[in-house]
Amino acid sequence: MIGVDTNIIIRFLTRDDELQYNKAFSIFNSNEVFISDTVILETEWVLKYAYEFLPKDICLAFINLFGLKNVHLTNPRFIFQAIEWHKLGLDFSDALHLAHYQQYKVLYTFDKKFSSKAEKLTSCLVKLP
Repeated sequence: MIGVDTNIIIRFLTRDDELQYNKAFSIFNSNEVFISDTVILETEWVLKYAYEFLPKDICLAFINLFGLKNVHLTNPRFIFQAIEWHKLGLDFSDALHLAHYQQYKVLYTFDKKFSSKAEKLTSCLVKLP
């Protein structure tokens, strides 16, 4: 198994540089590929801010990429839960954080928007201190 960095995924998803896309495609086409949570977070950020992808487009790109049989994640359940919550309007990074805190009663934050949007999504209460 091999790992990939954010820039490999960006080239693969955007195809904005044909030479690098072909190399990225070859990597995904001929290897078992591991993608870390940190690379996923960075990829979402780059797609959102540098490429102006909408949340629905990011979700679709992630579902397609992570659905490949040779792509492996640290905890797919958390990632797919974060994608679902992102579709519902929660910031992707907040959704991923919340997915990791499911076994806890409370997640404290100073982010009022996060707290408000997370309401009723899960039994983990996201609240202000």
